[in-house]
Amino acid sequence: MKKVILASTLVTTLVSMVGCSTAPSASTNEKAKESSSSASGPTTYPIQTDKTLTYWGELTPNIVGVKPSHNEVPFFQEWQKKTGVKLKFTAPPANQAKEALNVMLASGDLPDMIEYNFLNSFPGGPEKAIKDGYILRLNDLIDKHAPNLKKYLKEHPEIDKMVKTDNGSYYTFPFIRGDEYLQVFQGPIIRKDWLDELGLPVPETIDDWTKTLRAFKEKKGADAALSFTSKPRFFNDSYNGAFLGAFGVNRGFYMENGQIKFGPAEKGFKEYLTLFSQWYKEGLLDKNIATTDTKALDGSIAAAETGATIGNAGGGIGKWQPLVQNKDPKALLVAAPYPVLKKGDTPKFGQKDKPFSAGGIVAVTTKAKDPELAVKMLDYGYSDEGRMFFNFGTEGVSYNMENGYPKYTDLLMKNPDKLAPAQAMSLYIRGSYNGPFIQDKRYAEQFFTLPTQREAIDVWKKTDTDKYSLPPLTPTPEESSEYAKIMNDIDTLVDEMTLKIILGAESPDQFESYVSKMKSLNLDKAIEIQKAALDRYNKR
Repeated sequence: MKKVILASTLVTTLVSMVGCSTAPSASTNEKAKESSSSASGPTTYPIQTDKTLTYWGELTPNIVGVKPSHNEVPFFQEWQKKTGVKLKFTAPPANQAKEALNVMLASGDLPDMIEYNFLNSFPGGPEKAIKDGYILRLNDLIDKHAPNLKKYLKEHPEIDKMVKTDNGSYYTFPFIRGDEYLQVFQGPIIRKDWLDELGLPVPETIDDWTKTLRAFKEKKGADAALSFTSKPRFFNDSYNGAFLGAFGVNRGFYMENGQIKFGPAEKGFKEYLTLFSQWYKEGLLDKNIATTDTKALDGSIAAAETGATIGNAGGGIGKWQPLVQNKDPKALLVAAPYPVLKKGDTPKFGQKDKPFSAGGIVAVTTKAKDPELAVKMLDYGYSDEGRMFFNFGTEGVSYNMENGYPKYTDLLMKNPDKLAPAQAMSLYIRGSYNGPFIQDKRYAEQFFTLPTQREAIDVWKKTDTDKYSLPPLTPTPEESSEYAKIMNDIDTLVDEMTLKIILGAESPDQFESYVSKMKSLNLDKAIEIQKAALDRYNKR
């Protein structure tokens, strides 16, 4: 715990130092205004230019180990040809983007463009990044040189609200999920063949789940009847509403009856902890649940030690179905609905992303040599041609048009080098992760090759989460700093409480004392900050 707090303090201190000493002056934002003093017409691609721009961003995990850098990836090679703009790429080490960004900001040596989550991962948020002189406020540049993005946002005012700050600043070229079908992708997963063998239905209620897990343990010999990942935080996936939602709460902040609430401080969280402590005591929950990572979970599912889990349609069912079939050809994984207490009720919470959730966003820096050119290049992803390219790649290579439908080729779906579809896709398109473009539903329709994957989306989307979830909020830099400090302490406490109560080190009766500690750590102030940010969001 001390290490976590110390690391957090060091990062915060470093970013503060950067903001005070080595950052360019905020007045460098004037460069954006100077370079866009007059509007140009729609950009014709490829752009005629001999300039090279610099681009910093992570390689998607699906490419790591397949290609060493952006330069070797066909998508990025073709992107440069399509836009006419040469790019020089730099990537941070895997899983070290935040640390690498801080070092880069401290050096003052910035690229033209940075792909990063400035909304959720930059201390102080995007307005602080603009104020400290790292990234440009893009309003004038988008207005004059990004007609495709401008048109889309004008036609989708709810998304327009999400991609700017309370001050009305556009700071990024956003990743937008272009259909509701793309916003839901995770939920409970269960061995249907085991249910059929035992004469059990797919569980709907918590009581159904208890009965099912007992049967899996006693009659199928499942040592870890229910298991899921607990990384990067304890009980990571169960927090997404998968079981918490049955008790009317989630792991974070949500809206109910006009009030913002924090799930772990509500009565429903105690009921959740009580249930899971009982399941753990009975041996229905993986005995190693506190440390289960992806590799461990894959192993227990493949070995038929686990009969139920929580995961994605693509990287979950898609990955695990072949693993379970290797052991038992009749094995079948299907989606189960988010649990409820009373049969027939609609689950209150479930996983559902917003159309804009801050992933895969590209900012233009104050050190950009030609901001206008960078903006024109980035606007390509929102054009009709660019949207096809980002989602499907190059016609004749990664897709063919069949009866007006862009169908992926065997290069992606049955890769000759034996790459999984997710890996092959990541080489030729960006539809399978994120970036500066609008994601197309037709990508997911093909990525989900199994009927069970497609059916899963329909099962998991039946929740009321839209009624309660908060939009992407932007606290002020001052609020953000205070909020981060409060929540760092509270989240550490919640993780401690969850672990101790579920593993039986403490009784669920200790819950109220933990809530008192949350209050003493200033939970009410964190809620107040969220409420102020929500009020400003609603006025955008």
